[in-house]
Amino acid sequence: MAAIKNQTVPQNGLVSDPEVLKLIRECTKAKEFAYSPYSKFRVGAALLTHDDLIFNGCNVENASHGLSICAERTAIVKAVSCGSTKFKAIAVTTDMKEYVTPCGACRQFIAEFGLDIVVYLVSKDSTYHTTTAGDLLPLAFTPQNLERHAMQTSKNNS
Repeated sequence: MAAIKNQTVPQNGLVSDPEVLKLIRECTKAKEFAYSPYSKFRVGAALLTHDDLIFNGCNVENASHGLSICAERTAIVKAVSCGSTKFKAIAVTTDMKEYVTPCGACRQFIAEFGLDIVVYLVSKDSTYHTTTAGDLLPLAFTPQNLERHAMQTSKNNS
């Protein structure tokens, strides 16, 4: 099943078409492992690192809903726990016909690693919409905010 492009944002040149197709396959496969007995809303994600490794993840719900974890965060945590912190792209899919964006917590989690990360929103039929973490979370709070704060604090203490 080949993906049909529906891009509104140009790619950053880091992700080739074969890599996009692989991300789509991997996020779709990851969705099959979702543990969503409460919401019945399955989500799969696939994260591409700068050294071309792919980490996938699914959502895992918990009876205490606040302890649930989204597919995007699962994939990122897996990557970081294996030593990867530089990412090119992430693909996210659900069982919906339309594109579904990451929740606010996941947008912030992705933004932690770069506003230029390409985000592929993949529909049930494998068509996709391309955007970036920065477009999904304008005016994001990033590590640079903390760096600027530290610099201002050190100037004020001098």
